Parts: sequence; C-alpha cells; structure tokens
Amino acid sequence: MRKIILAILGVLTIVGAILLGNYLIDKNQKPKPTFERQIKTVFVENVINKNIPIILTASGSLIAKNKIEIYSEVSGVLKVSNKLFKAGTKYNRGETLLGINSDEFYASLQSQKSNLYNLITAILPDLRLDYPVEFKNWENYLQGFDMNKSTPKLPKFSSDKEKYFISGRGILTAYYNVKNLEVRLSKHQIRAPFSGVLTEALVSPGTLVRVGQKLGEFIDPKIYEMEVSVNSEYADLLKVGNSVDLSNLEKTKKYTGKVVRVNGKVDQVTQTIKAYVDVIHADLKEGMFLEADLVAKSETDAIEISRKLLVDNQSVYTIKNDSILTLTNIQPVYFGSEKVVIKGLDNNQKILTQVLPGAFDGMIVKINKQ
Repeated sequence: MRKIILAILGVLTIVGAILLGNYLIDKNQKPKPTFERQIKTVFVENVINKNIPIILTASGSLIAKNKIEIYSEVSGVLKVSNKLFKAGTKYNRGETLLGINSDEFYASLQSQKSNLYNLITAILPDLRLDYPVEFKNWENYLQGFDMNKSTPKLPKFSSDKEKYFISGRGILTAYYNVKNLEVRLSKHQIRAPFSGVLTEALVSPGTLVRVGQKLGEFIDPKIYEMEVSVNSEYADLLKVGNSVDLSNLEKTKKYTGKVVRVNGKVDQVTQTIKAYVDVIHADLKEGMFLEADLVAKSETDAIEISRKLLVDNQSVYTIKNDSILTLTNIQPVYFGSEKVVIKGLDNNQKILTQVLPGAFDGMIVKINKQ
C-alpha cells in the first residue's frame, strides 16, 4: 500500500511540475506585434509628348563691339582740351579726344611749303617760254596756294615733256614731302571715330607723350558683344540670326540678343565652339557677366523633366494600373543644368513628378488626386 501511495504521489508531482512549467512559459511569451501595411502617396502627371526646344546654356562677359585703344603716332606734350581726358567723359563723333603740341612740327611744315612755293615760282619763266600752254595752269596753282591751308594737288601733266621738266626741278619730291608732313601734323589731333565714352585714361595734360605710347581706351556704349562657348556637338545647329535670351546672374533682369557670328574652329582642348551674340540695352556695361540661352534645335515627341527623377540616367518611375510603381527605360536626349529632355514614354502614361524615397520596382503606391 505504501509503495502504491508513493508511486501515485510521484506521478502527481511530475504532472504538476509539467503543468506549472507550461504555465510559466506561456505567461512569459509576448504576443507577436501586428504591423499595418503602409502605402505611400505619390504625385504624378500624364505624359504629353511634344516638340521641346533644346536650349544651350552658356555664359560670358560683355565687350563693346566698337572699341579702340588709343595710341600716339607722334611725340609731344599733351595739351589741355575742352573736355578733361578722364575715364567716363563722353565724346561725339569727330570731337577732339586729345591734342599734342605741334608748334615745332608746324613750323617745319611751313618751311617745306615755302620751299615748294619757291620751286614752282622759279620755273614759271621757263614754262612761259617752253610750255606756254601749261604756263597758265601753274600760274593759277600759285595764285590758289595758301600757306595756312592744305596744299592743293599739283596740276595734271599734259605731256611727258612737261612731267620730265617738273620732276627734274625737284617739285614732285618737295610736294610729297609737304603732303607727308601734313598727314603727320593731323596725327597731333586725335578725334573720336564714333560717339562714345572714354573708359581708360593713362595720361593727363602736360604729360610728355612718346611715339607708340598707349593713351587710353574708347568704346561705343550702345552695342555690346558676348562670346560664349558651346559644345561642338551642336556646332551644326547654331545659326546666325538665332534669337538669344540673356539674363544677369541673379535672374532679375532679362535681355534679348542675336547670334551674329559662329567660329568655324573647334577648340581642341575643350571641344567647344565659340559663338558671338550682339545685345543692345541702356542698362548694360562692358565687363558685365551674363548667362545666355541659345535655342539650338527642337526635339519631337519628347518631354522635359527634372534631372532628380532620373534613375541611373536611363530610367524613370511610372505608375501602372494606378497603383504599381514601375521602372521604365527611357532615352535621354539633352541634359541641362536642372532639366533633362527624354524620349521613350507614351502619351497619357503616368510619371512621378517628385522623388519618392525608398522607391523600388513593383512597389504599391497611392496617387494623390489633388
């Protein structure tokens, strides 16, 4: 009996231990969390293929189209003129920019004129005897000879004998010496070739000017030219006469220019070609830095999107069945600084308009209807 009771107690103890253990295990186990499936909302637009103009963006600084550097061809002391020879001074066409003292040179010219006059006077008696027909022409020439005016042209020779006679007396040599001095005398006065403004002045009145010395710089502020470099790939697309949209770096001011020249040489280092744009505006100044948008060509059946939407520069995300994100291959045509022109999408196909973090092919999404 005693053994039977002990056996029963042992069995009960084992069963109780098992039940207690299972209870403690069940009590310590936490329930598995349940996660709600999140569906992200995306912004899309329908694809509408159309003609997209390819706009090449370039930049450059303005240079006055009419611009001269002023150099002296004669020497002397710079004289005081009606207007100060200072940067910013405006001059009209033909107005004297500066004058160089020419008193000594003028005296030398008058001496040569007097010598020419005396030579012609000396041959008049011989002309009266040997060339009575031509005598009247030379007499009239002397009567119209004014020492204070430009030397008139010599009378035309009526025969070779007259030409040899005049040349043999040294009159032709004296005449051309005088004309040479008159030309050099005119270079003591430097006049404005066009209406403009002085942008650089390197001398002041009283300064001794030497031959070949740079005196300043003079520009026409009405029209400017900008040199821009464009990828040689589009060299055949740049046309003279194309309109160009220009703007300052802050994009606060807009201007309109026109392509006037396209260089025929490609830079071997940068593989770019230079185009030249004319622009006219009262607000422009030489040296201003502008950005230019040149319309090179138009791409048919294409759209323009943000470069941020590209995946590996060859794909974009589209929406299939209004809920499935699909990675679609496309053909990039032209890369701009912020935009890219692409082809390969069908009309009315839905494409993302904003970058979706964590996007992947086959992802379930919800379209924002607003």
